[in-house]
Amino acid sequence: MTDLIPVENITSKIFMIRNFKVMLDRDLADLYGVDTAQLKRAVRRNIDRFPEDFMFILKNQEVRNLRCQIGTSSWGGTRYIPMAFTEQGVAMLSTVLNSKRAIQVNIQISDWKETSDNADVHSTSADDYWT
Repeated sequence: MTDLIPVENITSKIFMIRNFKVMLDRDLADLYGVDTAQLKRAVRRNIDRFPEDFMFILKNQEVRNLRCQIGTSSWGGTRYIPMAFTEQGVAMLSTVLNSKRAIQVNIQISDWKETSDNADVHSTSADDYWT
C-alpha cells in the first residue's frame, strides 16, 4: 500500500500528555481530510465510544504547554480546547468518521506504530519539557 502521509508528518503530530501518546483533534482532522469541527461533531455524537483512555479534553495548563512547544502562530484562531486521542481513540475515530480516507490513514498510523514504538514524541509535562 502506498503511504498517504509521510511518516515524518505522523511522528511530528504525536505528543506525550498524561503519560499517553496522543494526537490532537486538529492534526487528525488534517490527516483525515475533514474539518476539525466535523471531527468534533462525530466524536460528540458517538461519545460513548470514547472513554477517557481513548480521548480526553486538554486542561488549560496542557494547552499552554503545547502552545509554548508548537508556537503560537500555528494555534492562531483556535477557540476551543483540543481533544487528545490515544492510539485506541485514533482507531475508534476512523469508525465514526466513516470515510475511506479515514480508514486508510488509520491503517497507515497503525502500521507505522507497530514498527516504531520508541519514536520521538513531544511531552507537555513542564518537568519533561524544561529538563
